[in-house]
Amino acid sequence: MFSGRMTGSQSSLLLAQLEELHELAFIERPIRRSLKTAEEIDQLTVDEDLNDIERAVYLLSVGQEVQRASVISNLPILVRQNPAETFRRVVPKVREVLNGAGAEIQLAAAASFLTILQDDIILIHTHTYSILKTVLLHLNHRDTVVSNAWLETLLSAINALPKETIKQEVLNPLLYQSQLSHSLQARLSSCRILGKVACKFDSHMVKKELLPLARSLCQDVEFEVRACMCRQLESIARATGVDDTRTELLPELLELAEDEESNVRLAAFDTIINLMEMMDSDDRVHIVVPLVMSVCEEATSADKAVLVSLSFQFGKLCSGLEGFLSDEQKSRLMQRFRVLCVAGLQTEGNQTDGNNESILVRCNCCYNLPAMVVFAEAAHFLSELYPSFSSLCCDPEVSVRRSAAASFHQVVKLLGSNVQLVHKELLALLQDDALEVLDALMNHLEETLEAVLSRGENVTLDNKIPELLAALLLAEQKVGCSLRWRLHEKLLQRYSYLARLLPGEVLHQSFSPRIFIILTTNKVLPVQKEAARTFCMFLRYNRKHEQRQEMMERLIQDLAQGRSYWNRLRFLDICEMATEIFSRKYINKHFLMPALELVHDPVANVRYKLCQLLPRLRSSLRLPADKQLLQQLDFCVQKLLCREKDKDVVATIRKFHKRQEKDLLDQKKEKEETLLLEMLERQQTDGKLNSDKHTERKRRDSKTSLSATKSMSVSSSGAAFSSSGKEMRKAKLSRSRSLSSQPTISKAANSDRPLKVKELSGASGPGKSSNKDDSLRTAHFTMATQSTSSMPVLIRSNTTGLLDRASALEHRSSSSTMDHRTSTLDQRDHRSSAMDHRTSNMEHRTSNIDHRTSTMDHRTSTMDHRTSTMEHRTSNMDHRNDGMDHRTSTLDHRTSTLDHRTSTLDHRTSTLDHRTSTLDHRTSTLDHRTSTLDHRTSTLDQRTSSIDQRDHKTSTLDQRSKTMDRSCGIKDSQSRKLSINRKSNSFTIQSARD
Repeated sequence: MFSGRMTGSQSSLLLAQLEELHELAFIERPIRRSLKTAEEIDQLTVDEDLNDIERAVYLLSVGQEVQRASVISNLPILVRQNPAETFRRVVPKVREVLNGAGAEIQLAAAASFLTILQDDIILIHTHTYSILKTVLLHLNHRDTVVSNAWLETLLSAINALPKETIKQEVLNPLLYQSQLSHSLQARLSSCRILGKVACKFDSHMVKKELLPLARSLCQDVEFEVRACMCRQLESIARATGVDDTRTELLPELLELAEDEESNVRLAAFDTIINLMEMMDSDDRVHIVVPLVMSVCEEATSADKAVLVSLSFQFGKLCSGLEGFLSDEQKSRLMQRFRVLCVAGLQTEGNQTDGNNESILVRCNCCYNLPAMVVFAEAAHFLSELYPSFSSLCCDPEVSVRRSAAASFHQVVKLLGSNVQLVHKELLALLQDDALEVLDALMNHLEETLEAVLSRGENVTLDNKIPELLAALLLAEQKVGCSLRWRLHEKLLQRYSYLARLLPGEVLHQSFSPRIFIILTTNKVLPVQKEAARTFCMFLRYNRKHEQRQEMMERLIQDLAQGRSYWNRLRFLDICEMATEIFSRKYINKHFLMPALELVHDPVANVRYKLCQLLPRLRSSLRLPADKQLLQQLDFCVQKLLCREKDKDVVATIRKFHKRQEKDLLDQKKEKEETLLLEMLERQQTDGKLNSDKHTERKRRDSKTSLSATKSMSVSSSGAAFSSSGKEMRKAKLSRSRSLSSQPTISKAANSDRPLKVKELSGASGPGKSSNKDDSLRTAHFTMATQSTSSMPVLIRSNTTGLLDRASALEHRSSSSTMDHRTSTLDQRDHRSSAMDHRTSNMEHRTSNIDHRTSTMDHRTSTMDHRTSTMEHRTSNMDHRNDGMDHRTSTLDHRTSTLDHRTSTLDHRTSTLDHRTSTLDHRTSTLDHRTSTLDHRTSTLDQRTSSIDQRDHKTSTLDQRSKTMDRSCGIKDSQSRKLSINRKSNSFTIQSARD
């Protein structure tokens, strides 16, 4: 018995295997039949060496239909790559293929040519003949689908075509195709082309060329042509203008509105309503209003197309004719709208007849509800529109309820304080079983809730808020149980707006627990993130500290310290959203430390998420208040750098560390730049103070130099007067006897005089004007002596005693003068030695300054070269900084002041104390100028030039001593000549004066 059972089971297994084999054979048969043979594969094979153009030409010539369709579909790509060769070689082949091609290739060609015409790569003028001729050639294809495809191509290309091309290539064939001898399809295409090209030309061209053609098509024998042309009259009217529309097109439309075919009448009605904005008040009252009233009265449930059009245009009609209707006409229109709202509904049980046109009518009524609320006014909403509105919100068809939900937010905003009237309908839509209705309501739920909940002063509405919240929670649960996670995400996003409308207590009791459950249990990541954002919004606008603390503790315990790594990741998401919602202080207080504790998380994904979040957490810190938190963050970063083994986490934390190092380096650079700016400001301030001091000092020095110059001029004039008086006395003593004048070396002396003065003046160059007054005195003394020696002497013979006495007196006076001069020279030698001592002191100070300068030169290797070319470097520094110009000018001015002070140094030899104080002041000035290298170097050059001047002064004093000795010798020779020439009788006083 057991063997028999085994045999039966084996036979059943064999039968099952045979059936499976038969099924596999049946399935594989078509596959084997669809395989290609070797010949077919050879036919489909193309040489790989061919370029794209050659391959396209080859496939269009000898390829199969599927290959040709592929080439035609890729024609825009070939045009972008090589337009010239494509239009020269490929497009002619495409035109040949299209002559006898099927519908698939025709449709592919129409789409490709449309893409080429709309593309900006090619010039339309260049290839108009190649493309447009092909489009127009196949426009009247025998297949209606193909013909419509080519027509759509042409209509879309008209916008890109120029006016001349449209006029030559489109309008001329259009005049021919609009004749009655052509097919119905050709005349319908002419109507659509005529409406499309009307916007390309001016009103004169449209009135002259297109309007007669449009009139002829409106009188066509076929009602399809009349209806099609009637719908194109709107674009023609907008092209012609208001005046021509009233005179030319409006009578034509009124005639079409009385056509025997309902399609034509409907087209005329739609066109008149669309052109109502171009009509004046008289036309609206006498033409539009009677037409609308007649259509409303004649429209029956049998004529569904008229009802659909009327329901769609009803809101526009009522808005455009609101000021031109009587109360009776308004009530009739309202009654007609109420009838349309229940079109197709059976009275018993509110059942529908299932007619699509009736459903479309009611959907159009939902679309026009806001306009009808404005037309009926919000105060009369309850009596005029509320029954119809309630019926549409509770319609048995889902599409109608969805349309009502889509326009619900506009209705509640128009109702204002009467918003409580539609509270029941809002609850019904929120509790609708169809998720499509809820989806439409969610699109503008925040506007709806704002309009409903902002009327808090209404006690009736306040009592209904718990019902509204319960309906919202029920809607969320219904969506959460479905698979529509995008709708769930949208709903949670809209619920976050409740935080601004409702008190925090209400949200904490009703919504927060549900949102937290979604956050911890939902498995869809976008939904969880949106729930986290909503929870943060509730936390942000909750004003009670205890509730906020409770919500934060729950976040930390259940998410940050949760057992599931998924919850810990959600906490990091909440931290990321918190940076956008909360302040920095709140983030650092509540979110930062729990987030940093996740650095020890055993799951690498959590650590990786934390590393991605670190830049945002770092940006929330404010120094120096958050210095400790920054140290904690840096400590966590160092831990990750030292202990982390996951490569992704290591890469992320290294990237953050490098960014942090760059930030620190940038902060350091910023501090250095700030210090440099402060130093420059201080230097500019010091420069201004020094310039003010220098100006004051210059004014005092100028006054002192003027007084010294006046005293020198007075002393020189007194000396000249004393020398002339002495010569007069000599003349009186020797006038008893005059002799013939004997010219001596006066000419030579006179010739040497300007040379000596020139030499003395040349000795005082720039920067050496200190010897100027002494040289002038020396020159004056020499010239006076020479003039005295060159005078002719006339002495009487009987006055020898007097002459002897005079010579004795003169000898005594000359000896006393020589003694005085010798003592003066001794004093000057003493002064020269004092000057040498001071010069040595100056050299010592200069050596100290040189030592300091050498210390500074150690920092800059090229400072010697800069010192030698200080003027060039100063000019370059003037280019680099405008402030250095002022400093350089100040230095030049100080240099000139020092030169002037040096020139007055000899005049101040009588006051050594004053000169010593001046030298001390200069020494202090030198010490002050050692603060900057540029000032120090220039001061060294000036001091060196001063020392050279003092050396030159010493040499000048030696020359003066020699000159005094020479003058004494000349005086002795003059005495001897006076004793020898006693034979002279007299001398001329005038010559002595000369």
